[in-house]
Amino acid sequence: MAKTTLGKAINAGLRAAMEADPKVIMMGEDIGKLGGVFRITEGLQKDFGEDRVIDTPLAESGIIGTAVGLAMRGYRPVCEIQFDGFVFPAYDQIINQVAKMHYRSAGKIKMPVVIRIPYGGGIGAVEHHSESPETLFAHVNGLKVVTAGDPVDAYWMIQQAIASDDPVIFFEPKRRYHEKAELDESVPPALKLHQAKVLREGTDATLFCYGPMVKTCLQAAEAAAEDGRNLEVVDLRTISPFDLETIFASVKKTRRAVVVHEATLSFGPGSEIAARVTEECFYHLEAPVLRVTGYDTPYPPSRMEEEYLPDLDRVLDGIDRVMGY
Repeated sequence: MAKTTLGKAINAGLRAAMEADPKVIMMGEDIGKLGGVFRITEGLQKDFGEDRVIDTPLAESGIIGTAVGLAMRGYRPVCEIQFDGFVFPAYDQIINQVAKMHYRSAGKIKMPVVIRIPYGGGIGAVEHHSESPETLFAHVNGLKVVTAGDPVDAYWMIQQAIASDDPVIFFEPKRRYHEKAELDESVPPALKLHQAKVLREGTDATLFCYGPMVKTCLQAAEAAAEDGRNLEVVDLRTISPFDLETIFASVKKTRRAVVVHEATLSFGPGSEIAARVTEECFYHLEAPVLRVTGYDTPYPPSRMEEEYLPDLDRVLDGIDRVMGY
Protein backbone atom coordinates (compact mmCIF):
# COMPACT_ATOMS: atom_id res chain seq x y z
CA MET A 1 0.00 0.00 0.00
CA ALA A 2 1.49 3.35 -1.03
CA LYS A 3 1.94 6.16 1.46
CA THR A 4 0.36 9.54 0.80
CA THR A 5 0.72 12.95 2.38
CA LEU A 6 -2.01 14.75 4.29
CA GLY A 7 -2.23 17.35 1.52
CA LYS A 8 -2.62 14.76 -1.23
CA ALA A 9 -5.17 12.89 0.90
CA ILE A 10 -7.34 16.01 1.03
CA ASN A 11 -6.96 16.38 -2.73
CA ALA A 12 -8.07 12.77 -3.20
CA GLY A 13 -11.00 13.30 -0.83
CA LEU A 14 -12.12 16.40 -2.73
CA ARG A 15 -11.87 14.49 -5.99
CA ALA A 16 -13.95 11.62 -4.59
CA ALA A 17 -16.62 14.05 -3.36
CA MET A 18 -16.80 15.78 -6.75
CA GLU A 19 -17.09 12.46 -8.56
CA ALA A 20 -19.87 11.32 -6.21
CA ASP A 21 -22.01 14.47 -6.44
CA PRO A 22 -22.16 16.93 -9.38
CA LYS A 23 -23.53 19.58 -6.99
CA VAL A 24 -20.14 19.83 -5.23
CA ILE A 25 -18.38 23.03 -6.35
CA MET A 26 -14.93 24.33 -5.36
CA MET A 27 -14.30 28.06 -4.92
CA GLY A 28 -11.23 30.03 -3.89
CA GLU A 29 -8.31 32.21 -4.79
CA ASP A 30 -5.86 30.50 -7.18
CA ILE A 31 -7.37 27.05 -6.61
CA GLY A 32 -7.88 26.33 -10.30
CA LYS A 33 -4.94 26.53 -12.69
CA LEU A 34 -2.43 26.97 -9.87
CA GLY A 35 -4.00 24.27 -7.69
CA GLY A 36 -3.90 26.46 -4.60
CA VAL A 37 -0.95 27.89 -2.71
CA PHE A 38 -0.34 24.49 -1.11
CA ARG A 39 -1.42 22.59 -4.28
CA ILE A 40 -4.31 20.96 -2.42
CA THR A 41 -6.68 21.39 -5.37
CA GLU A 42 -4.09 20.55 -8.02
CA GLY A 43 -5.57 18.91 -11.11
CA LEU A 44 -9.20 19.36 -10.10
CA GLN A 45 -10.02 22.20 -12.48
CA LYS A 46 -8.36 20.33 -15.33
CA ASP A 47 -10.55 17.27 -14.69
CA PHE A 48 -13.83 18.89 -13.63
CA GLY A 49 -13.78 22.17 -15.52
CA GLU A 50 -13.88 25.85 -14.67
CA ASP A 51 -17.60 25.74 -13.82
CA ARG A 52 -16.96 23.44 -10.85
CA VAL A 53 -13.49 24.56 -9.73
CA ILE A 54 -13.70 28.33 -9.74
CA ASP A 55 -10.85 30.81 -9.43
CA THR A 56 -12.39 33.68 -7.50
CA PRO A 57 -11.34 37.32 -7.03
CA LEU A 58 -9.36 38.21 -3.92
CA ALA A 59 -12.52 38.80 -1.90
CA GLU A 60 -13.19 36.39 0.96
CA SER A 61 -16.52 37.97 1.84
CA GLY A 62 -17.59 37.58 -1.76
CA ILE A 63 -16.53 33.93 -1.81
CA ILE A 64 -18.59 33.06 1.25
CA GLY A 65 -21.54 35.23 0.21
CA THR A 66 -21.64 33.46 -3.15
CA ALA A 67 -21.45 30.11 -1.37
CA VAL A 68 -24.51 31.02 0.72
CA GLY A 69 -26.52 31.67 -2.42
CA LEU A 70 -25.30 28.45 -4.06
CA ALA A 71 -26.17 26.41 -0.98
CA MET A 72 -29.67 27.87 -0.95
CA ARG A 73 -30.04 26.67 -4.56
CA GLY A 74 -29.04 23.10 -3.71
CA TYR A 75 -25.30 23.13 -4.35
CA ARG A 76 -22.57 22.02 -1.96
CA PRO A 77 -19.89 24.69 -2.19
CA VAL A 78 -16.41 24.02 -0.78
CA CYS A 79 -14.57 27.30 -0.19
CA GLU A 80 -10.84 27.57 0.29
CA ILE A 81 -9.47 30.42 2.40
CA GLN A 82 -5.89 30.75 1.28
CA PHE A 83 -4.43 31.31 4.77
CA ASP A 84 -5.92 31.38 8.25
CA GLY A 85 -5.37 35.11 8.72
CA PHE A 86 -7.27 35.89 5.51
CA VAL A 87 -10.61 34.56 6.76
CA PHE A 88 -11.63 37.62 8.75
CA PRO A 89 -13.09 39.69 5.87
CA ALA A 90 -15.52 36.75 5.52
CA TYR A 91 -16.22 36.42 9.24
CA ASP A 92 -19.35 38.57 8.99
CA GLN A 93 -20.84 36.30 6.32
CA ILE A 94 -19.84 33.15 8.20
CA ILE A 95 -21.33 34.03 11.58
CA ASN A 96 -24.40 35.97 10.37
CA GLN A 97 -25.41 33.92 7.32
CA VAL A 98 -23.67 30.54 7.09
CA ALA A 99 -24.10 29.69 10.78
CA LYS A 100 -27.66 30.99 11.25
CA MET A 101 -29.59 30.46 8.03
CA HIS A 102 -30.76 26.94 8.88
CA TYR A 103 -31.94 27.98 12.37
CA ARG A 104 -33.56 31.20 11.17
CA SER A 105 -35.57 29.33 8.55
CA ALA A 106 -36.79 26.74 11.09
CA GLY A 107 -34.89 24.07 9.17
CA LYS A 108 -36.34 24.89 5.76
CA ILE A 109 -33.03 26.12 4.34
CA LYS A 110 -29.97 23.90 4.55
CA MET A 111 -26.47 25.33 4.43
CA PRO A 112 -24.09 22.53 3.30
CA VAL A 113 -21.05 24.80 3.03
CA VAL A 114 -17.51 23.63 3.80
CA ILE A 115 -14.88 26.29 4.46
CA ARG A 116 -11.34 24.93 4.23
CA ILE A 117 -8.74 26.91 6.19
CA PRO A 118 -5.01 26.05 6.40
CA TYR A 119 -4.09 27.03 9.95
CA GLY A 120 -1.41 27.05 12.62
CA GLY A 121 2.29 27.78 12.74
CA GLY A 122 5.50 25.95 12.18
CA ILE A 123 6.27 27.00 8.60
CA GLY A 124 8.10 30.28 9.28
CA ALA A 125 5.50 32.37 7.48
CA VAL A 126 5.00 36.12 7.58
CA GLU A 127 2.29 38.04 9.42
CA HIS A 128 -1.33 36.81 9.01
CA HIS A 129 -0.16 33.41 7.71
CA SER A 130 0.13 31.44 10.97
CA GLU A 131 -2.99 32.04 13.03
CA SER A 132 -4.94 29.54 15.14
CA PRO A 133 -8.46 31.02 15.04
CA GLU A 134 -10.40 27.82 15.72
CA THR A 135 -11.79 29.12 19.01
CA LEU A 136 -13.45 32.08 17.27
CA PHE A 137 -15.49 29.68 15.14
CA ALA A 138 -16.15 27.16 17.91
CA HIS A 139 -17.90 29.97 19.83
CA VAL A 140 -20.41 30.41 17.00
CA ASN A 141 -23.53 28.28 17.38
CA GLY A 142 -24.56 26.68 14.11
CA LEU A 143 -21.04 25.91 12.90
CA LYS A 144 -19.23 22.59 13.10
CA VAL A 145 -15.46 22.88 13.51
CA VAL A 146 -13.20 19.95 12.64
CA THR A 147 -9.54 19.28 11.91
CA ALA A 148 -7.65 16.23 10.67
CA GLY A 149 -4.35 15.17 12.18
CA ASP A 150 -3.28 12.49 9.69
CA PRO A 151 -3.77 11.60 6.00
CA VAL A 152 -6.35 8.87 6.58
CA ASP A 153 -8.58 11.17 8.60
CA ALA A 154 -8.02 13.98 6.10
CA TYR A 155 -9.23 11.81 3.21
CA TRP A 156 -12.43 10.67 4.91
CA MET A 157 -13.25 13.73 7.02
CA ILE A 158 -13.29 16.12 4.06
CA GLN A 159 -15.79 13.85 2.31
CA GLN A 160 -17.90 13.54 5.45
CA ALA A 161 -17.86 17.32 5.87
CA ILE A 162 -18.98 17.88 2.28
CA ALA A 163 -21.77 15.31 2.68
CA SER A 164 -23.05 17.03 5.84
CA ASP A 165 -26.05 19.35 5.58
CA ASP A 166 -24.51 21.50 8.32
CA PRO A 167 -21.86 24.16 7.63
CA VAL A 168 -18.39 22.88 8.51
CA ILE A 169 -15.20 24.83 9.15
CA PHE A 170 -12.48 22.41 8.04
CA PHE A 171 -9.13 23.40 9.52
CA GLU A 172 -6.05 21.92 7.85
CA PRO A 173 -2.77 21.89 9.83
CA LYS A 174 -0.49 23.39 7.21
CA ARG A 175 2.76 22.22 8.77
CA ARG A 176 1.48 18.64 8.56
CA TYR A 177 0.59 18.78 4.84
CA HIS A 178 3.66 16.67 4.02
CA GLU A 179 3.24 14.07 6.78
CA LYS A 180 2.79 10.63 5.25
CA ALA A 181 0.73 7.56 6.11
CA GLU A 182 -0.67 4.54 4.33
CA LEU A 183 -4.13 5.19 2.90
CA ASP A 184 -6.43 2.48 1.59
CA GLU A 185 -9.34 4.26 -0.05
CA SER A 186 -11.33 1.03 -0.22
CA VAL A 187 -11.55 0.70 3.57
CA PRO A 188 -14.49 2.75 4.89
CA PRO A 189 -13.88 5.16 7.79
CA ALA A 190 -14.07 3.68 11.27
CA LEU A 191 -15.42 6.88 12.82
CA LYS A 192 -18.11 9.44 12.13
CA LEU A 193 -17.10 13.03 11.51
CA HIS A 194 -17.59 14.24 15.08
CA GLN A 195 -15.99 11.36 16.95
CA ALA A 196 -12.66 11.53 18.76
CA LYS A 197 -10.03 8.83 18.27
CA VAL A 198 -7.87 7.11 20.87
CA LEU A 199 -4.50 6.95 19.13
CA ARG A 200 -2.62 5.35 21.99
CA GLU A 201 -3.99 3.49 25.00
CA GLY A 202 -2.60 4.47 28.41
CA THR A 203 -3.25 4.37 32.12
CA ASP A 204 -1.38 7.22 33.82
CA ALA A 205 -2.71 10.38 32.12
CA THR A 206 -4.45 11.47 28.92
CA LEU A 207 -3.11 13.92 26.36
CA PHE A 208 -5.98 15.55 24.44
CA CYS A 209 -4.91 17.17 21.18
CA TYR A 210 -5.94 17.87 17.61
CA GLY A 211 -4.54 18.92 14.24
CA PRO A 212 -0.89 20.03 14.33
CA MET A 213 -0.38 18.88 17.92
CA VAL A 214 -1.27 15.23 17.30
CA LYS A 215 2.24 14.30 16.16
CA THR A 216 3.80 16.30 19.01
CA CYS A 217 1.69 14.51 21.62
CA LEU A 218 2.47 11.08 20.20
CA GLN A 219 6.16 11.95 20.41
CA ALA A 220 5.66 13.10 24.00
CA ALA A 221 3.96 9.81 24.88
CA GLU A 222 6.90 7.89 23.42
CA ALA A 223 9.37 10.01 25.38
CA ALA A 224 7.36 9.66 28.60
CA ALA A 225 7.34 5.88 28.17
CA GLU A 226 11.10 5.90 28.58
CA ASP A 227 10.48 7.28 32.09
CA GLY A 228 7.95 4.56 32.83
CA ARG A 229 4.84 6.65 32.24
CA ASN A 230 2.01 5.12 30.24
CA LEU A 231 0.11 7.93 28.51
CA GLU A 232 -3.11 7.82 26.53
CA VAL A 233 -3.32 10.10 23.48
CA VAL A 234 -6.72 11.20 22.17
CA ASP A 235 -7.10 13.07 18.89
CA LEU A 236 -10.25 15.15 19.36
CA ARG A 237 -10.71 15.55 15.56
CA THR A 238 -13.69 17.82 16.15
CA ILE A 239 -13.57 20.98 18.22
CA SER A 240 -17.27 21.74 17.98
CA PRO A 241 -19.03 19.62 19.00
CA PHE A 242 -16.63 17.82 21.33
CA ASP A 243 -16.97 14.04 21.58
CA LEU A 244 -17.58 14.22 25.33
CA GLU A 245 -18.27 10.50 25.65
CA THR A 246 -14.74 9.60 24.54
CA ILE A 247 -13.22 12.44 26.58
CA PHE A 248 -14.98 11.40 29.80
CA ALA A 249 -14.23 7.70 29.31
CA SER A 250 -10.52 8.40 28.93
CA VAL A 251 -10.34 10.70 31.96
CA LYS A 252 -12.21 8.22 34.14
CA LYS A 253 -9.63 5.62 33.18
CA THR A 254 -6.41 7.65 33.56
CA ARG A 255 -7.64 10.19 36.18
CA ARG A 256 -5.33 12.90 34.82
CA ALA A 257 -5.57 15.07 31.71
CA VAL A 258 -3.46 17.57 29.76
CA VAL A 259 -4.97 19.45 26.82
CA VAL A 260 -2.55 20.60 24.11
CA HIS A 261 -3.30 23.10 21.32
CA GLU A 262 -1.67 25.98 19.46
CA ALA A 263 -4.56 28.36 20.10
CA THR A 264 -4.12 30.79 22.98
CA LEU A 265 -4.66 29.71 26.58
CA SER A 266 -7.54 31.94 27.65
CA PHE A 267 -11.00 30.98 26.37
CA GLY A 268 -9.53 28.24 24.19
CA PRO A 269 -10.76 24.68 23.56
CA GLY A 270 -8.70 23.50 26.53
CA SER A 271 -10.72 25.74 28.83
CA GLU A 272 -13.98 24.11 27.75
CA ILE A 273 -12.56 20.61 28.14
CA ALA A 274 -11.25 21.45 31.60
CA ALA A 275 -14.66 22.81 32.63
CA ARG A 276 -16.62 19.85 31.24
CA VAL A 277 -14.27 17.27 32.74
CA THR A 278 -14.39 19.00 36.12
CA GLU A 279 -18.20 19.03 36.05
CA GLU A 280 -18.64 15.41 34.96
CA CYS A 281 -15.54 13.61 36.25
CA PHE A 282 -14.66 15.51 39.42
CA TYR A 283 -14.56 12.47 41.70
CA HIS A 284 -12.40 10.55 39.23
CA LEU A 285 -9.68 13.20 39.01
CA GLU A 286 -6.37 12.87 40.83
CA ALA A 287 -5.17 16.28 39.55
CA PRO A 288 -6.58 19.41 37.92
CA VAL A 289 -6.88 19.43 34.14
CA LEU A 290 -3.81 21.24 32.79
CA ARG A 291 -3.30 23.05 29.49
CA VAL A 292 -0.26 23.42 27.26
CA THR A 293 -1.06 26.03 24.62
CA GLY A 294 0.02 29.09 22.70
CA TYR A 295 0.42 32.24 24.73
CA ASP A 296 -2.11 35.05 25.18
CA THR A 297 -0.40 37.30 22.66
CA PRO A 298 -0.79 37.94 18.94
CA TYR A 299 1.08 35.36 16.89
CA PRO A 300 4.75 36.42 16.95
CA PRO A 301 7.15 37.05 14.04
CA SER A 302 8.39 33.83 12.44
CA ARG A 303 11.78 34.04 14.14
CA MET A 304 10.03 33.72 17.51
CA GLU A 305 7.42 31.09 16.71
CA GLU A 306 9.48 28.26 18.23
CA GLU A 307 9.19 30.08 21.55
CA TYR A 308 5.45 30.47 21.12
CA LEU A 309 4.29 27.07 19.90
CA PRO A 310 3.87 24.11 22.27
CA ASP A 311 6.73 21.70 21.64
CA LEU A 312 7.91 18.38 23.01
CA ASP A 313 9.58 19.94 26.07
CA ARG A 314 6.53 21.98 27.02
CA VAL A 315 4.23 18.98 26.68
CA LEU A 316 6.57 16.85 28.79
CA ASP A 317 6.63 19.63 31.39
CA GLY A 318 2.82 19.54 31.46
CA ILE A 319 2.97 15.80 32.05
CA ASP A 320 5.44 16.27 34.89
CA ARG A 321 3.16 18.83 36.49
CA VAL A 322 -0.01 16.75 36.24
CA MET A 323 1.81 13.68 37.58
CA GLY A 324 3.16 15.75 40.48
CA TYR A 325 -0.22 15.95 42.21
